[in-house]
Amino acid sequence: MIFYFTATGNSLYVAKQLDTDRYSIAQEIHKENREYKAEKIGIVCPLFEFEMPNIVKEFIKGSTFETEYFYIIVTYGMHDGGVAKRSKEFMDSLGKKVDYINTIKMHDNAIIVFDMDEQRTLEEGKKVDEHIALLKKDIEEGKEEIQFARKEELEFQAEYRKMIEKTGPAYSFPLYKVTDACVGCGTCTKVCPGGCIQIKDKKVIYDYTNCVNCMACAQACPTMAIQFATIKEPNPKARYRNVHISLKEIIDSNIQK
Repeated sequence: MIFYFTATGNSLYVAKQLDTDRYSIAQEIHKENREYKAEKIGIVCPLFEFEMPNIVKEFIKGSTFETEYFYIIVTYGMHDGGVAKRSKEFMDSLGKKVDYINTIKMHDNAIIVFDMDEQRTLEEGKKVDEHIALLKKDIEEGKEEIQFARKEELEFQAEYRKMIEKTGPAYSFPLYKVTDACVGCGTCTKVCPGGCIQIKDKKVIYDYTNCVNCMACAQACPTMAIQFATIKEPNPKARYRNVHISLKEIIDSNIQK
């Protein structure tokens, strides 16, 4: 049994390689009774500002897992920032057992920082499938390990935190603006895991109350009409979705029923 949170398909792609019994956190989190039982239970999610996303933390916090083996895999693009160490501390604070935490380096899909076209040129060197195979072997063998937090990664995360404390949050609301390229197709409303978007009179209306800044709406917009409102993107004409994951799969994972 594996639970995943995905915006552009990276974490879903990893989850698909690790288990066939898969559940979307964006949908499971709305269930009143979240009690799960399986021989092995896993979480796969992306790195958000060097942490597991808040939606994932809230899901874990409000769920009961009856299992002999619990694991967490965090996908990231450039720096992991020692996320395994902090994830273990988070689990400990809840009194929840975790046997294995690891990370996997994939395409960095943070469009506010990186040019998606440039990032594509780096994908082959990350050897994603080989890394997934190693993670799968560890999990199948029931390996108990928390990824070692390298000094340089902890220092990088600490410097990032200092910068945020000095300059303020990395982003502010409203996050997005919608250009005249919008055709009112509604794709953004279906990929949003927070149910933040509606189409009224063929115009996109945002309610940021439950926004987790996953950027799924901007990444999936077929006309690239969704742009950041206050941040200049490196390449507003480039977007990303994992090549192994279809738009339908992301919609099926995130649409709020």
